[in-house]
Amino acid sequence: METKTEARKHSSLGKKMFKKILIANRGEIACRIIRTCKKVGIKTVAVFSEIDARSLYVREADEAVLLGPAKAEESYLAKEKILTAALQYHCEAIHPGYGFLAENSAFAELVTKAGLIFIGPSASIISALGDKVNAKTLALKAGLPILPGSIKIPLDLDEALSIAEEIGYPLFLKPAAGGGGKGMRKINTPEELRSSFWVAKEEAKRSFGDDRIFLEPCLYRPRHIEIQIIADHYGNIVYLGERECSVQRRHQKIIEESPSLVIDENQRKNLGEMACALAREVSYTNAGTVEFLLDGDGKPYFLEVNTRLQVEHPVTEMVTGLDLVELQILVAAGKPIPFSQKEVTIKGWSIEARICAEDPARNFLPTTGIITRYALPRGENIRVDSGIEAGSSITFYYDSLLAKVISWGKNRKEAIESLVETLNRYHIEGLVTNLDFVNAILNHPDFIDGKLSTDFIMENFPNGRSTLLPPKEKIHFMILAVTLVYHNRQNLVWESLKPMRPQVGTTAEEKKWHDYVVKVGDEFFPVRVFGGDGTNYWNITIADTPYEVITPNFEFYRRRLKLKINGEEHFFRLQYRENFIWAAFCGITQTFEIYTPREWEYLKYMPAGKRVERKNILFCPMPGQVVEILVKKGDRVFRGQSLLSIESMKMVTFIDSPLDGIIEDVLVHPGQAVNTEDRLIIFKLDYLNKSNSTGDNNFDN
Repeated sequence: METKTEARKHSSLGKKMFKKILIANRGEIACRIIRTCKKVGIKTVAVFSEIDARSLYVREADEAVLLGPAKAEESYLAKEKILTAALQYHCEAIHPGYGFLAENSAFAELVTKAGLIFIGPSASIISALGDKVNAKTLALKAGLPILPGSIKIPLDLDEALSIAEEIGYPLFLKPAAGGGGKGMRKINTPEELRSSFWVAKEEAKRSFGDDRIFLEPCLYRPRHIEIQIIADHYGNIVYLGERECSVQRRHQKIIEESPSLVIDENQRKNLGEMACALAREVSYTNAGTVEFLLDGDGKPYFLEVNTRLQVEHPVTEMVTGLDLVELQILVAAGKPIPFSQKEVTIKGWSIEARICAEDPARNFLPTTGIITRYALPRGENIRVDSGIEAGSSITFYYDSLLAKVISWGKNRKEAIESLVETLNRYHIEGLVTNLDFVNAILNHPDFIDGKLSTDFIMENFPNGRSTLLPPKEKIHFMILAVTLVYHNRQNLVWESLKPMRPQVGTTAEEKKWHDYVVKVGDEFFPVRVFGGDGTNYWNITIADTPYEVITPNFEFYRRRLKLKINGEEHFFRLQYRENFIWAAFCGITQTFEIYTPREWEYLKYMPAGKRVERKNILFCPMPGQVVEILVKKGDRVFRGQSLLSIESMKMVTFIDSPLDGIIEDVLVHPGQAVNTEDRLIIFKLDYLNKSNSTGDNNFDN
C-alpha cells in the first residue's frame, strides 16, 4: 500500500477539486450537500420533481433542473434524465446523497461511462456489497464473524425449514437485495415460516427486483453498532469511530449517538480494524459504513455494509470535527485522505434525533400536510439539518424524514440534556410528527442509563406510548406554563372591561391572588397564582407545592414559552385548542382544561358528549396511493384479512379487515391517491347486525 507521502505526490497529477456537481437527491440531504459545496467553493445543480418546485434545496442550489412528475420513477429514480441534466449543465460529478440511486450500481456505472465522477464507491463495489449474502461471504473471507446460516439462500420452503431448524427460532427472514430494514420479517415458529416464505419472496421481488431471501438468527436484545470508514484511491483506509444505532422502529433507526457506552477503546480498535479489513478485501473507496450486531456478551457479528453516506453521519462529524461530505468530494476528486488513523480523535458526545412525518400513536403511519408554522431552535453545540420551512408541502411520494436535530456535549448526560431542551423549542405545525415521541425516548430512564437494544421501543413504547407515567414534577411544570398563559390572557380581557366593571372593595393583597382548577386527564389540581402586576415574578402553588417562576417573555404568539422555574430555564410549546390549552414538554404531550372555582363547580352540570359510531365503513388510516385491491363487491371477509395495500413514503402497507363481514362496495381503485379518513370500503350492515351482534364493531381508523 502506498504511503501518505506517495499518495500526496500522486494527487498532483492534474487532479483538482470539482467546479460544479449535480445532487441527485432532494430535501434535507440535498441542503446538507449544498452547504458543504458552498463552503469549499463548488457550484451545485439541484434536480427536482414538479411537486418539489418550491422546496428549500431548489432555491439554495446555484442552478436547478426539473426532472418530471412527482412519482420517483419519473423523477429521482429516472437515471437517464439525471445524467442528461448533469451533462447539459456541465457538471463534473454527481453526488447521490442517500436513498433513491445512492446504492444503485447501474446508475453509478452509467455516470462513469458518461465521463463523470460518481461521488461514492465504484459500481462493482456497490454491486458486491449490496447483495447482503455476498457481503457476508466477503466479510467471512476478510475474517469478520457472521451469524450462522446467513450465507445460505434457500431455494424452496423445505430448504428454508431445514436452515431454520439448524439456526433455531426466532429468526429473521430478509431480502438479499434489501437494506435499511425494509422487507424484514420476524419468524417465531415453523408455521409462521410456512405462511411467510412465499409472501416474503414476492415482496422482495416487488420491492428490489430480486426474490432471493435468507434466514438469520434473531439475537436476544442486541445492540446495533456501526463503524464509519473513509477510503481513498491510494489504499488508505481510516475508521472514524462508532455510532450506536440501537433505538429503532420497524427496524429503522430513529436515534443515533457517537460514541457508544458499551464500546471501549480496545473494542473500537477491533471493530474499526475489522471494518477496514473488509474494505480492503473489496478495494473500497469513498465513505461507507460497516454495521454490526452485538449480542448480550458484547460479541460482534457482521450485518451489512452501506455503500453511501449515512443519515446519521452528523454525530460522527460532531465528535471528530470532520466534514464527511467534504471528504467524499475530496476522495472522489482523486485526492488522498488528509490525515492518518492516529490523527483521528473522538471528543465529547453527540446524539441525533430523526424528525419524521409519522404518527407514533398509529403504528408510525406516514402523515402529510402543509407546514403552517416552523421555528428552528438555535443554540451552542446544536445543529439542525433540515430541508423544510413554513409552507413546505409534505406528500406521500417520498421518505418521511423531515429533519435531524443533533446535539454535542462534553459527556453523554450533557448531550442528552441539550437535545431535550432543543426539541422542547423546535416548532413544527401543520402535520403530525414524531418530535415529541423522540423527546420522550431521550427522557426515558432506560435511555438515560444506556440500557439500549434494538427492542428498546417495542419494550418501552408499545403502540407508540411510554409504559411509564409522566413524572409529577414535569406535569407540574406544564401546569405552571398553561396556567400563566391562561391567566395572562384573562387579565388582558379583564383590563379591557375595567371601565364597565363595578368597583368592589377588595384589598391590594386579595387582588393579587387568583385561584384556578387545572384538569389533566382524570386528575385535577388546585392552582393558586400570586404576582404579576407589571412584574415578571410569580409565586405559584400547585396542590400545596410552591414554585417561584420568572417569565422572561410571553411569546405565546409564536406558541413557545420560556419560564425560569426555581432558578432553572425551561421551554414549552403550547397551542389553544378550542377552550383548552395543549402543551408539549420533554416528550410529554397533554391537553389541559383550566377553570375558575365557579366554572369548576358548574362543570358537573354539563352534559357529556356522545361519540358518533361508524360501524360499516373502513376509513383510510394514512395518506398514500392505492397499490392493489384484494377483494371485490360481494366477497365475504374475515377479521385480519388483507383487503388492499397503500403505498406511502416508499412503504407499502396492507390494510386489514377489522371484522368478519361482506363487502358491499369498494370505493377506491389501484393508482388512486387517498388521504387519511377517506372512505375505502363499505360493509353490509344487515350482515354486521346478524353476525357481530355481540361484538363492538366500531373501528374508526
